[in-house]
Amino acid sequence: MNLTLTNWNSTNYQEYITYLLSIQDVKYRKFHQKLLKENINLIGIRTPILKKLASDIYQGNYKSFLEQVKFNYYEETLIYGFILCKIKDVNELLHHLDIYTKHINNWATCDLLVTNLKIVSKNKDIFIKYIKSNITSTNPWQIRFCYVLLLSYFIEGKYIKQILNYCNKNKLNNYYVKMSIAWAISMCYIKYKDITLNYLLKENTLDKWTYNKAIQKIIESTRITKEEKNYLKSIKK
Repeated sequence: MNLTLTNWNSTNYQEYITYLLSIQDVKYRKFHQKLLKENINLIGIRTPILKKLASDIYQGNYKSFLEQVKFNYYEETLIYGFILCKIKDVNELLHHLDIYTKHINNWATCDLLVTNLKIVSKNKDIFIKYIKSNITSTNPWQIRFCYVLLLSYFIEGKYIKQILNYCNKNKLNNYYVKMSIAWAISMCYIKYKDITLNYLLKENTLDKWTYNKAIQKIIESTRITKEEKNYLKSIKK
């Protein structure tokens, strides 16, 4: 199907959905469903193919395409996200991010977007404000999105204490949110060991599960010594 269209409407958008269904990989669908764990509407198309489809759509009138997206399928949502990764205007991107994050319903549509959103690296002042505005959302996926942004792009001297402070502020009892916090803390430890260890020993207000999970994820790293691992085991709650 030609995806570099100059105008998208309900008719050719439905043709696009039919096309996605026609390239389904059933074996991959079963495999990926187990990874995602959530009960979501999955077609079964590998990520590199989704990126290629997004690239083709972006070459045409991607703006009219984005207006047609219904977010009924996992792949439909992720293609939308991969198109966002190509947008160069930050304000336009932020508008669509607000739409996208409301339709995240699993870790992959959250994390895959973040890791491909390279524009963040050159616009950190803008995105740290975005994080501040959204990290206290009541939507757990929007919150996870913010923590994954932090651990992917902001672990540096300027932001390290702010990241750890944000880890303290979460009060939502959600597995995927708490896992992202533990993941963020483990990455902070790898790059800023002394600051993060002081946080764990004296400054954290984490619940017991998140605290122990953060230590576990640090211990799993190949970048720390056996002695460090033994010490970290001793400070688990």
